[in-house]
Amino acid sequence: MERDEPGAPGGGRPSVPARLRRYGRGTVRAGDLVRSWVRGSPGTHIWLLVIGVTSLVVAAASEGLETFLLHRTSSNIHQLAKHPLQSLLISGFWIETPSSFLLYAVLFELIHANVERWAGTLRWLFTVGVAHVAATLTSQEVLLVAIEHHAAPRAMRHVVDIGVSYGLAAGAGLLTYRIPRPWRWYWLAALVLLFATPLATGATFTDVGHAIAVAVGLACGPLVRGRPTWDAAAPGRAVRTLLGRGR
Repeated sequence: MERDEPGAPGGGRPSVPARLRRYGRGTVRAGDLVRSWVRGSPGTHIWLLVIGVTSLVVAAASEGLETFLLHRTSSNIHQLAKHPLQSLLISGFWIETPSSFLLYAVLFELIHANVERWAGTLRWLFTVGVAHVAATLTSQEVLLVAIEHHAAPRAMRHVVDIGVSYGLAAGAGLLTYRIPRPWRWYWLAALVLLFATPLATGATFTDVGHAIAVAVGLACGPLVRGRPTWDAAAPGRAVRTLLGRGR
């Protein structure tokens, strides 16, 4: 018969209730870790929550309503001319394909949450905001010039231009300064390859926007000067500590 408590005389295995208590203690610690992560990056998770809500709205909308919402919240040439501030702000809280929300959630945790916790909410928000505005205005100006020179159809004035990719590109640029050398140079080379290659192979206006956003993220390096680089051993230590507390 199993003993009720671990370490009982006879060296028997811990009872099921005892093992559940151990597991419960580990679960509480894991929950604390998650809460600490969210509290350390509030802007990221509020933004992600809003995108989740708007994605549900788009997913539940009829085809006609979906088309209206996506065009009405776009920061395209037409909307920028009519409602410049409103379209710049609102367009950053929608994604065109709700099914891609989980992918964006992963990217937010990997990029935005890390940058916000490290740089601070204000520095992170400044970088992402400036990048979103600069990338949007520049890319739409490029598109307008293309329309005026008959290199793009006039209907592109109403193109759907929403999403959070400019902000993610800026976050990835700023994240460069958290990565210790020599790994930083590999990360930087990957960013250049990912965002500069389209510019040399027939870029669209969104490709131009992404390149601008990455450049803004890199240019904001002085904001994080003196901040510690990533300790690659920290996650392992955190897991070992968590497992140790659960025993």
